[in-house]
Amino acid sequence: MTTPGELVFVAPKAKRPPQHLADLDPAERANLARELNVPAFRIEQIAHHYFERFEIDPDVMTDLPAADRKQWIEAVLPMLLTPVHTITCDNETTAKQLWRLHDGVMVESVVMRYPERATVCISSQAGCGMNCPFCATGQAGLTRNLSTGEIVDQVVAAARLLQEGGVGGSPVRLSNVVFMGMGEPLANYKAVMGALRRLTDKDSHGLGLSRRSITVSTVGLVPRIDQLIEENLPVRLAVSLHAPDDELRDTLVPVNTRWKVSEVLEAADRYSRSTGRRYSIEYALIRDINDQGWRADMFAWFT
Repeated sequence: MTTPGELVFVAPKAKRPPQHLADLDPAERANLARELNVPAFRIEQIAHHYFERFEIDPDVMTDLPAADRKQWIEAVLPMLLTPVHTITCDNETTAKQLWRLHDGVMVESVVMRYPERATVCISSQAGCGMNCPFCATGQAGLTRNLSTGEIVDQVVAAARLLQEGGVGGSPVRLSNVVFMGMGEPLANYKAVMGALRRLTDKDSHGLGLSRRSITVSTVGLVPRIDQLIEENLPVRLAVSLHAPDDELRDTLVPVNTRWKVSEVLEAADRYSRSTGRRYSIEYALIRDINDQGWRADMFAWFT
């Protein structure tokens, strides 16, 4: 459902990704079990392996019948992300991963290990339709939205990598997720909401992450921020502002021609009051474009 006057960003049509366990809520899992003629508790066993142990290899799921194991896993956990390339830096405490999706589309995620936390930055779209001129992804345009499963699978892959000591050299548990990769998360609203529920649900229904440890970044789709308030998912919000004045932001963040700086910040304030979560402002300093002292003063006045 859209709000009157709301801009609607429609991704190009594409072949849907295979249905994946992470796409489904508990009721939908029960339906899947009936469709596959598999006992429901077997689907829950697979969910335990995936969400709690980050496993996708049938050979290690020895609590499943050997004769059916491979067939069930292929049906419930189809391969959504194929690794293409990984670049490490910062003494191997950061790993940038390039993934190929089922239709050949490429997306990126980044795993970052710090002394006090381990974070993954994930993509919610392949490309981006916001057309911000300083952003390479935005200039490439929008290819398509990611499914809930494709979003969640990036997180599970990061959790598996960290658990195996693949970032930093020793095992550590994933603690934080930021939706700051490719795409505008609130322009892929339904899939992102599904992903947020899978990431925060507990007891084999999801990864059981704290809502405080998840941040959703947006350029400021005001109706979607207000809709997010109603979801009862008080994750952290980050607003990509990049300019405090409408004249410049209309150029740097073209969606500002629809929702002005004051409207975006008012929506973020509403979100903060409703959820009790402080929001953050993202501001990329661009030499001689948005780094003037008077813009800093103006920004301070807003905040």
